Amino acid sequence: MLRLLNIVAILSLVGSAVYAYSIKYQTSYRAEQIAKTKIEIKAERDAIAVLRAEWSYMTRPERLQPLADKYLADLKPLQVTQLVAAQSLPEKAARVDAIGSKLDSLGLSAAATPIAAPQAPTTTPKAAPATPKTAPAKPATNTRAQGASQSASHERHKQ
Repeated sequence: MLRLLNIVAILSLVGSAVYAYSIKYQTSYRAEQIAKTKIEIKAERDAIAVLRAEWSYMTRPERLQPLADKYLADLKPLQVTQLVAAQSLPEKAARVDAIGSKLDSLGLSAAATPIAAPQAPTTTPKAAPATPKTAPAKPATNTRAQGASQSASHERHKQ
């Protein structure tokens, strides 16, 4: 009985050591992942700052005005008389099926295409339905009761 308790205590000690070891290395692995993620976040923030600086540089009014004068010379300021109500705008044109109209003009539409004649049935034999293979049924045994009786007889033999 004393030996059994010693073995159980040693096994629990080894098990807890293995568990602590695995937790330690999981923790250090997660810490490395967090550090890498922080570095990636900092790099992304730096890239965003560079993009914002480039946007500010590219959209400066003193840079845009000469470009607007050069490429938008024909553009005139918007007049109040150019504004209209939404109801006065024309309705959206109906969608046209260009492929369908081309097929109709060629005589290949669904209505113009003849239906295929039914063919003779194939002579290929059909596979027989698979039958499930079952293992022969084993008689039910009460393993818990057998295990208890074996351990009791083992304890009697030890004494």
